[in-house]
Amino acid sequence: MTPPSLEITGRTRLLAIVADPIHHVKTPQRINALLRAQGIDAVMVPMHVGPDRLATVMNALRHVGNFDGCVVTVPHKTEALRFCDQLSDEARLIGAVNVVHRLPDGRLRGGMLDGIAFVDGLRGAGIEVAGTSVYLAGAGGAACAIAFALAQSGVRRLTVANRSVDKARDLVERLRAGHATLEIAVGSADPSGHDLVVNATSLGLRAGDPLPLDVSQLTPRQTVAEIIMDPAETALLIEARARGCRIHEGAPMLASQIPHMAAFMLGLGHPPGAER
Repeated sequence: MTPPSLEITGRTRLLAIVADPIHHVKTPQRINALLRAQGIDAVMVPMHVGPDRLATVMNALRHVGNFDGCVVTVPHKTEALRFCDQLSDEARLIGAVNVVHRLPDGRLRGGMLDGIAFVDGLRGAGIEVAGTSVYLAGAGGAACAIAFALAQSGVRRLTVANRSVDKARDLVERLRAGHATLEIAVGSADPSGHDLVVNATSLGLRAGDPLPLDVSQLTPRQTVAEIIMDPAETALLIEARARGCRIHEGAPMLASQIPHMAAFMLGLGHPPGAER
């Protein structure tokens, strides 16, 4: 029998994750486990929202009095910024959000936690990025966050490759504006010559997706990292492992930001359970 403290009642605060597709998300399980462990009367549910319905949903959530916030993921991180009335410094710099808090008056405040969480996940696995050369596939919301976090973490060289070359160029120019000493360029599908290879695109979520880069150029000296969590081993990681590369799955990126996501959505000044 469910303990009364875990029952959903009229006092329960609502959280959500907004995505398309939605089947792969792992955030609700982890957020709900954290909420239960901390005795917080709130629950997160997944919301399958396509790009053509994002405006309708985000604006409707402003009017739900017991809604506190949501996580925003593929493919909405850049577009969701348009619906935020306030932004964290990171979200404003990066131009994307992955977490939103609803203020009591219905205004929405957006933040971006992806980049630092990705770097923290690498470091937790013993992979230090300072002084390394990094190939980054992608120029969307998560990729932008990761690119800025890598630059701030002291990478020596960064190559950005994207199907839309204009988006890659835009990201490179924004990075140059704040990191004049960083060696940075727009790249091709060839990841050779880099220590760390990162897939920050959504390619790999669906069976049959094309690979995000030319895996024939991978070598055993490289580490290949993902941001996708389901499947745990994407087609890219399978190919990388077969070529002798060290691989880094997407799960650590989520694990390191779960408490910070909960704090942001609930409007707390610190992660639940953290020392104050």
